[in-house]
Amino acid sequence: MPNTDQTQPSVVGARGSASAPTTLRRRSRWTAVDLALIAVFAALLAASVAVPGVPAGPFGVPITLQTLAVSLCGLVLGFGRGTAAVGLYILLGLIGLPIFAGFRSGPAVLAGPSAGYIIGFLLAAAAVGFLTPWALRRRRKAGWLFGVAVLGMLILHASGVAGFLLKGMGLSTAVLADAIYYPGDIIKNILAVGLALSLHRAFPDLLRRRRT
Repeated sequence: MPNTDQTQPSVVGARGSASAPTTLRRRSRWTAVDLALIAVFAALLAASVAVPGVPAGPFGVPITLQTLAVSLCGLVLGFGRGTAAVGLYILLGLIGLPIFAGFRSGPAVLAGPSAGYIIGFLLAAAAVGFLTPWALRRRRKAGWLFGVAVLGMLILHASGVAGFLLKGMGLSTAVLADAIYYPGDIIKNILAVGLALSLHRAFPDLLRRRRT
């Protein structure tokens, strides 16, 4: 009897130590719902080019709804899934689907003037997604989420300016050319924050339950 009492806790402890890592590993994996959300938001980003863009700037990089969709990826899905959704969109465009602005596709797009913005999509979604859970814990969620979206916009535009510089444009000219897109992107970020807040109210565990 004494030996039985001593071995029983060790068995429970062994089971507990064995099951804990398994539970953590399961929670760290994306579920089918997560993968579906990534696919849906990548499709949303691809569909955003269906709305005709407005050519602007010296290189004619159009004003599109893509930046709205990029902000939504981060604001709704968070860091891992939001970055994955934008990454999937870029990958599909590079392998040949006509889903970039102007229905362009293929690796040659990275040699064009919009290359900086395409790379900026990924960087912006990652930054916005990383900060969104923190912003949602603040008292004034809308204001903090808008600040996060604006930060993502600045990162995206910095990448766009870098792309212009690689095309031989001077720094001051590149900054002025990029500034054309700011008013529209601010409006799109306001819309993105409103949509994201509505989704988080409807699904309050959207980020908390399925983290990467």
